[in-house]
Amino acid sequence: MNTPYFVIDADRLEANLKVLRGVMDHTGCKILLAQKCFSCYGLYPLISKYLCGATASGLFEARLCHDEMPTGENHIFSPAFDERDIDEILSICDHIVFNSPRQLSLYGKRAKEAGLEVGLRINPECSTQVGHAIYDPCAPGSRLGTRLSEFQQMTSQQLDLLDGLHFHTLCEQNSDDLKTTLDAVEEKFGKYLNRMKWINFGGGHHITREDYDIPCLEQCIRRMQREYGLEVYLEPGEAVALNAGELHCKVLEVQAQGNDGVTNVIVDTSAACHMPDVIEMPYTPPVITPQAYIVPDGKQIEGAYRLGGPTCLSGDIIGIYQFTEAVHEGDEVVFGDMAIYSMVKTNTFNGMPLPKIYIRRDKNLTLWKQFCYEDFKSRI
Repeated sequence: MNTPYFVIDADRLEANLKVLRGVMDHTGCKILLAQKCFSCYGLYPLISKYLCGATASGLFEARLCHDEMPTGENHIFSPAFDERDIDEILSICDHIVFNSPRQLSLYGKRAKEAGLEVGLRINPECSTQVGHAIYDPCAPGSRLGTRLSEFQQMTSQQLDLLDGLHFHTLCEQNSDDLKTTLDAVEEKFGKYLNRMKWINFGGGHHITREDYDIPCLEQCIRRMQREYGLEVYLEPGEAVALNAGELHCKVLEVQAQGNDGVTNVIVDTSAACHMPDVIEMPYTPPVITPQAYIVPDGKQIEGAYRLGGPTCLSGDIIGIYQFTEAVHEGDEVVFGDMAIYSMVKTNTFNGMPLPKIYIRRDKNLTLWKQFCYEDFKSRI
């Protein structure tokens, strides 16, 4: 098959969903798909068999859930809603979470009159992330969530509009960090929890990772249920599709060894265009075919290869790897864990074609999406 292309492994996706469903069955919580991470709606029928619905970050994602997962709950959050979108949002969503008391004042009453559950995102000001400052909503100066000092200034009329509170502070983290965050939430906002119907723990929970402490997560859920009688929501994205995707590409050129001892290899996929989180996070994706090992930053290994894309961006680097065999032009390279935050972020910088998307089920590949020049042209 012509590269580059994504493969979504539906069997692995379902294995993740079964783990998440187990948490729901054990605790009675509700878990939603965070579409911002994974919105391949061709698999929404499968996802809806296990989860309770999806969350949206804007009108288009809300419409996607409404159209493709009609039996599930449809939740939406935005740092600030646009008046031009609000009527349609209120007509298709079940829950709406506002970011500030100002937004709650603008749209909360309308949302209640439209029959939606209304929530407010809080900022517990408890940073637990290490090395991912760009993804830390509790960082100083954060625009995300209402701090306690702002919350305490809310009027009784504003508080009466609220059905629940939402926080989202984690990124690829274990449940010990959730417990730490929950302690901060309870310390700061505990006296308000008894008047709420639900609490949303947000996303960033790596529940389907092998070393994830599920019993601790379930204790956190039961704690909110027992102490405050709250319904508990979680909205992971990565946990749904973790390790359930691949990106296949081809080696276009193997250059001469550079003056740093590393050989540059140009492949027909791009970190900047097809896996932007490699640059934004940053992180180095695993290579699963052929066998290769990631070279840690700053380590010198003779014979290592630096894989990069064909764009004009000098920083379009996927990573430095040590392969167990020599790399040649025409070889196929397969990157792992490419379902999450990849397809939702692809772009056509430099006129790069978008990769095709296949779904694999029981070892059988089915082409789900393919793109062409008109997709590039229509985006300009």
